[in-house]
Parts: sequence; C-alpha cells; structure tokens
Amino acid sequence: MKLPIVSSKDIIRVLKRAGFSYAPKRGKGSHLAFYKEEKDEKCLVIVPKRKEIPKGTLLAILEQAGLTREQFLSLLK
Repeated sequence: MKLPIVSSKDIIRVLKRAGFSYAPKRGKGSHLAFYKEEKDEKCLVIVPKRKEIPKGTLLAILEQAGLTREQFLSLLK
C-alpha cells in the first residue's frame, strides 16, 4: 500500500487520533514530540516540522508510534 506525501500537521493529526499527547519539554528546535502511555509502556515519537515529510522519515515515525500503514491511512482520513 502506497503512502501519500504528508506534512507534519497531517502526522500530528493522526498521532492525536491514535491517542498521543503533545510533550512540550521533549521536542527541540524544529521538532515536536508526542507521547503515549499504555499499561507499563511509554512511547515517544519525534516529528520534524516540515511541509513534506520524506518517505523514510514517515516510515520511521510509524515504527516509533507502533502504527501500521493501514492504521495510518485510516486515521488520516
């Protein structure tokens, strides 16, 4: 399944829908941080502020967040 070209705003919207919260003290400079706590697991995702996120970066963000391509695309709609 092919991933679309997305901006950091799109990714942030998806992360919030997936239950992530903004972590203001974690992100630095042109990067924003989001975290999610489930049971005993903490998940931290770093998102660069850009109009177009490169495919490799998007795949790394999905892996950090524990989201599949299908989950990402369904939350993007």
